[in-house]
Amino acid sequence: MELKNLFIEPTAKTPQIDLNHLSGELIFSGRSIPENAADLYDNVLKWVSQYANDPRHTTNLRLNLEYFNTSSSIWLAKIVKALAGIKESESTLMIHLYFNIEEFDSMDVEDLKDALSPIIDILGSPKVSLGIKIYGADDNGEILKESMVLI
Repeated sequence: MELKNLFIEPTAKTPQIDLNHLSGELIFSGRSIPENAADLYDNVLKWVSQYANDPRHTTNLRLNLEYFNTSSSIWLAKIVKALAGIKESESTLMIHLYFNIEEFDSMDVEDLKDALSPIIDILGSPKVSLGIKIYGADDNGEILKESMVLI
């Protein structure tokens, strides 16, 4: 059975989620402050776990969340961990993180390490090749700066 794409419309409290099996683009954008994170993310985690069994050569996880609460971060961590479990040694997982340009410009190396340490801790020793790319965007979402972090 082929995995179907999953698209969830955004609300005032939930992000737009666009998971595309054919392109390997997994996009989360907006705000994630749902009343019940499990209601939103349980099916997303199931989809991602299925995807990890038959991934594209390159998977792009794009986390463009302007704000997310603690319960959302727990579910996002589970999603990242499921993707890190891709067993295809030839596969690549690229994690794209988006920050407001002011936050991006004010980050030094230590700030960047602090921002990325939860993700790196979750990943442990992934079997998949891994890259993390960070972006600084303006209020309209236009990318003004970017930087690659090698893991």
